[in-house]
Amino acid sequence: MRNVKLMTQARFAKQGEALAVVALPHTWNALDGQDGGADYWRGIGTYEIDLPNPTAGKKQYIELQGANHVATVYCNGRELGTHKGGFSTFRFDLTPAMKAEGNVLTVVVTNGVSDIYPQNADFTFYGGLYRDVNFIEVNEAHFDLLKHGTAAVFVTPHCSGKTRVDLFPVNTCKCKDTIVVELKDAEGNVVGTAEAKAEAHAHVLIDVADPHKWNGVADPYCYTATATLLKNGEAVDAVTVTYGYRSFHVDSNTGFYLNGKSLPLHGVSRHQDRKDKGWAISKADHEQDCALIKELGANTIRLAHYQHDQYFYDLCDHTGFVLWAEIPFISQFIPTKEAYDNTISQMTELVAQNYNHPAIMFWGISNEILIGPDREDLRKNLRDLAKLAKSMDPSRLTTMAQVSMTPMDSEHNYITDVVSYNHYFGWYGGEVEDNGPWFDKFHALNPDVPLGVSEYGAENILLWHTAEPENHDYTEEYANHYHQEMLKTFATRPFLWSTHQWNCFDFAADARNEGGVQGMNNKGLITYDRTTKKDAFYIYKAWWNPDPMVYVSGCRFVNRAPGERNVIVYTNCDEVTLVVNGVDVATKKAVDHMITFEDVALNDGANTVTAYAGDVKGNEITLCAVAEHDYSYDLPDGNQGVNWFDDPELVAMKKAFKYPKDAYSIKDKIGALLGNPETAAVLGNVFQSMMSGNSLMGSMGEMSQEMMNFMNNMRLNDALKMMGGNVSMKDKLELNLALNAIKK
Repeated sequence: MRNVKLMTQARFAKQGEALAVVALPHTWNALDGQDGGADYWRGIGTYEIDLPNPTAGKKQYIELQGANHVATVYCNGRELGTHKGGFSTFRFDLTPAMKAEGNVLTVVVTNGVSDIYPQNADFTFYGGLYRDVNFIEVNEAHFDLLKHGTAAVFVTPHCSGKTRVDLFPVNTCKCKDTIVVELKDAEGNVVGTAEAKAEAHAHVLIDVADPHKWNGVADPYCYTATATLLKNGEAVDAVTVTYGYRSFHVDSNTGFYLNGKSLPLHGVSRHQDRKDKGWAISKADHEQDCALIKELGANTIRLAHYQHDQYFYDLCDHTGFVLWAEIPFISQFIPTKEAYDNTISQMTELVAQNYNHPAIMFWGISNEILIGPDREDLRKNLRDLAKLAKSMDPSRLTTMAQVSMTPMDSEHNYITDVVSYNHYFGWYGGEVEDNGPWFDKFHALNPDVPLGVSEYGAENILLWHTAEPENHDYTEEYANHYHQEMLKTFATRPFLWSTHQWNCFDFAADARNEGGVQGMNNKGLITYDRTTKKDAFYIYKAWWNPDPMVYVSGCRFVNRAPGERNVIVYTNCDEVTLVVNGVDVATKKAVDHMITFEDVALNDGANTVTAYAGDVKGNEITLCAVAEHDYSYDLPDGNQGVNWFDDPELVAMKKAFKYPKDAYSIKDKIGALLGNPETAAVLGNVFQSMMSGNSLMGSMGEMSQEMMNFMNNMRLNDALKMMGGNVSMKDKLELNLALNAIKK
């Protein structure tokens, strides 16, 4: 029968360095991929792995579940092949190269720039063998281990109970060898069996009486199918896969339906990395992520921007999340045959390897691919990917994530079954209130196109706080306001088939330098190390998780001056009582899961603040009454030091910023400033430096007119903040004063 051994150790070296022992899984960017500077090492790494001695009469294979980006594999110096794509499982037959003993596997892998996807993206491309490596031995006759990295057993269930199982054995005699398929329910009871000849492509049909449906987080009921290959009546190989019975569809007016019942999909997106580990994470890490997303109350996850670990898909099957799985056809189109072929290969592997997962209901073919210009060969690539996914798996729906500037009538919106947009009105451009009208306009123009929101979010850095939040101030309070408004917007628009917040967890993007933090995208509801749930996490929990809860926000905004002493509570209870220093001070009803207790009286020094709703107790926070605003809560501008607030000159400079209504300022939109000859002259080269000097904007290559329009809708102050340390507080103040001198 089949034997699988996990490889846990290798000798590793970057190009030009000496080999050293490392544990597997492994990435060489665990630290430099998260520290900023856009300088993490991208190059060639070599792994040497000692293999077990082969068993006589058996065949040997090597399985690599994730090697980023391109990997060439050798056994005892003999080249076995090359795999292009950093996120899917692939295998090679070791047998012809194996010796009786002393076998060594060599894997040469590179995360350097290549002509495959992803090319450019807002996340770190960690190099290495970052997922499991398995040595597999099987009998001569076995289920095909070279069928796109799959189990070679594919289950197609129907809610009626009709179940088709397709099987792909190799090295069999169809006249003598057979395959027995056994279906079991979650309790282990056999619910159906069938037998077929062991042909190269065999299949069986089994009727399961009254199947228990997989019903999302409410009841994620799974079945298993075990296929056993028999030679002369003796079992020589066996494979077990998980599957589930469910039906689903999307209505362009009323959203998503699971098993015939409306199920509004609300959830998050997820990247697979975490602090000091990069992509080389453990099963316990996957389990923690799954548990945190479940606690949030989400019922769907967009697994961006690539194929994720099979173990996480398994967890989602048994937790009940409705999944969107996608390939890394992202941000920048490459007009070459090799790149086209790579999208086809990655989509083939994604669909084939994940065919049996009941949680997956949507295949994503691209993300923000119109950051660059539109062109016919790009559209053909997308059409071909959509057709491929449907031909391999007619049971699921195709989708794509559009960049915000994609025109509403773009052909891209009619390629897939459903479509979603990555919208950041209220962060990168525009205001949070712009989202609802945009959704309404799109729906009116395209009433038959199911519309979702594949990304939305705001940077949420726990150092910065304010009583007067505004767009792009990076404070926790603005993020709270933004997410609350987005949830209110979604609640009144049932035609949105799904919403996926970006991102559940902070993640590494080594090119970033925003909000005083390098190397991170800080839009997460939970910190990169998973130790801190931000206030916004509890906003979602109040809206989505039915378990009664009360959460007092602002635990990190401790020092409160007069005018800063509102206390905001998030809850799913009807009314909440606020308690200060052990005394009930007010009871108010919740509106949209939120209550604001205004101008709460605080004693000098530390005050304990909590809240309750009946028997439901809230968390306790400490607030300190201070005489004036604590400037340490303000993001330092430009290259000012972290402790800039200790410098009286810098504090005075901070107070000098004015934003008069009758004059221009850095809070005006770039398009308006460039459209006025006087203000355009003041800006000088600032706008050009924003486009070329910022790593995020400059990395995406040629910008489309839609992207330029998007930039014009961004406030100058927001764009300056995105430039990080490139603009000092002094330069920013001088620019603002010059604009103040020009009347509107």
